[in-house]
Amino acid sequence: MLKDKIASESVELLKAMIEIPSLSREEKDVSDFLEESFTSWGLKPERSRNNLWMRSSNWVEGKPVILLNSHVDTVRPAKGYTYEPYKATVEGERITGLGSNDAGASVVALLGVFRYFNTVRDLPYNLIFCASAEEEVSGEHGIASVLDQLGKIDLAIVGEPTQMHIAIAEKGLMVLDCEAKGRAGHAARNEGENAIYKAINDIKIIQDYRFPLESPVLGPVKMTVTVIEAGQQHNVIPDSCRFVVDVRTNECYSNEEVFRIITSLIGSDVQSRSFRLNSSGIRADHPLVKRGLEMELPMYGSPTTSDQAVIPYPSVKMGPGDSARSHTADEYILISEINDGISTYIELLEGLEF
Repeated sequence: MLKDKIASESVELLKAMIEIPSLSREEKDVSDFLEESFTSWGLKPERSRNNLWMRSSNWVEGKPVILLNSHVDTVRPAKGYTYEPYKATVEGERITGLGSNDAGASVVALLGVFRYFNTVRDLPYNLIFCASAEEEVSGEHGIASVLDQLGKIDLAIVGEPTQMHIAIAEKGLMVLDCEAKGRAGHAARNEGENAIYKAINDIKIIQDYRFPLESPVLGPVKMTVTVIEAGQQHNVIPDSCRFVVDVRTNECYSNEEVFRIITSLIGSDVQSRSFRLNSSGIRADHPLVKRGLEMELPMYGSPTTSDQAVIPYPSVKMGPGDSARSHTADEYILISEINDGISTYIELLEGLEF
């Protein structure tokens, strides 16, 4: 049976991927391997840097286009690994190794779905599969760099470990570098202006502030101070205190709007590293959402950010595995999760009508 053959080959492909280091911006070797694998299966991959994509062989101009996308890059191995991170260790149905869960399982599952439908005639839509790079660092040479080459897209399914639940919305991300400025002085005398105290006041404002508009799916905008740095020696009042704020935005505000509100609230200088990762999602009455509801698939708003943030058309995030395992030591995926993922994707798309 074709589906069983594809599922088995998907598991073997993932095991091989795990054993090829593919840190963000260093994905060349794994992309070379995948390109060779695709070609050996009779597929026709295109490539830009370390991004690979393919159009279905049954492509018909004018039909809606669905993008199946996941990423091949990984973070660095977390401390505490008891297994070799770059070895696919198989114990029963568990495959342990770096990138197995995030997001190798999604890559091979979506690829399996693409291969399955590549043999089907008269599909009501066209498919593009894309294995992209630099997702973990939101890099400029990732999926965003090839969107123009992919052409018009009507819907994207972004593969990330969600237990095959459908994330119909995703919070945006903005990282702020803040600096409270004071005036240096001797700690023993009533001199200077302590930048740490100024920063504390601003941090308290950030901690307590609540944005008026809350999303029914994503909830409130969330701000968290994650880094702070000041001072060099015990007897000098610091004239600078730097801190970093992790901001997770909902669809009620653009990142620029949130930035303007924050700068109006605090006295510290504020710089945003980027405004590009805004909240994203899909409307509640979209055919894919309706199909997911028919299948009784759980739906939710995701607090984490993925390539969905840079894809400028309707999208959902869903894939095999569990987000709680991502970026952890001894990351793993279950073979049954891959198989179930492929079957669920296929069922979702088989009943989809635009």
